[in-house]
Amino acid sequence: MQQDTVWGLDIGGTKCALVVGNRQGNTLGRWQVDTAQYASWETLVDTLLQQAAGQPRPLAVGVSCGGPLDARRGLILSPPNLPGWDEVPITQWLKQQLHVPAFLQNDANACALAEWRYGAGKGCQHMVFLTFGTGMGAGLILNGRLYEGASGMAGEVGHMRLAAEGPEGYGKRGSFEGFCSGGGIRQLAQQHMGRDLSAKELVQLAQAGDQQARDTLDISARYLGRGLAVIIDLFNPERIVIGSIYARSGQWFEEKMWQEIRREALSLSHSVVSIVPAALGDAIGDVAALTTAWNGLEEQS
Repeated sequence: MQQDTVWGLDIGGTKCALVVGNRQGNTLGRWQVDTAQYASWETLVDTLLQQAAGQPRPLAVGVSCGGPLDARRGLILSPPNLPGWDEVPITQWLKQQLHVPAFLQNDANACALAEWRYGAGKGCQHMVFLTFGTGMGAGLILNGRLYEGASGMAGEVGHMRLAAEGPEGYGKRGSFEGFCSGGGIRQLAQQHMGRDLSAKELVQLAQAGDQQARDTLDISARYLGRGLAVIIDLFNPERIVIGSIYARSGQWFEEKMWQEIRREALSLSHSVVSIVPAALGDAIGDVAALTTAWNGLEEQS
């Protein structure tokens, strides 16, 4: 008898995982492989399916993957961290293998769905999720539904230019991603401290009392606030959930971030929004893939 479960495939440049989960967001089984070990995407995904062969057939499969991709057609379009994954028809292939529906989302949208359904955005009708990790992307939950835009590119906030000059991110100097991402913070450390430091290392120095490190984090925090002010004015969300660097180190961003928001955003909009760290932690990739499956089924019905 088919159980009320779905499968989730979390595809990353370092690892890929297949998980089994229920409607409550609980993971009932998990298998992981190293991405670089496999010569082709078919071999990698087939290996994971074979490892899960003893599981009951799922209701659907959800796939979470970094872009670029075409979610509507179920295609992975040559992500920079997945060499050889060119025009991959991942949902069609999974449907043929498992004979169940399959759905694809970029990782920011998938994580937004996960935090909205099971994490820090639970109960919201209007929520924005920001990745703030290797890059800066957003997933938009508007009127209780994921908003993807005309070509599936909604939420690419990292590409917004916040300053005429500044660290480069998303191919643009002075962008939101340039100021607020792991790579951007590394550039800020090089520019203002003359040192090659990761965000984690910079935070550790700030915690140890290094004033240069604190000043450098303040720059990122101020531009985080400016980017959030634009998002608040555009979408009037009730909650903004921020992952990765902010989720681990939000205390170094919060004060300067809110100063900029209050200076730049409409008061009626910023007065109703709460800004909180993501709640799902290291499990967010697994839950995001599972939630992509549940959301796809609901959109179909």
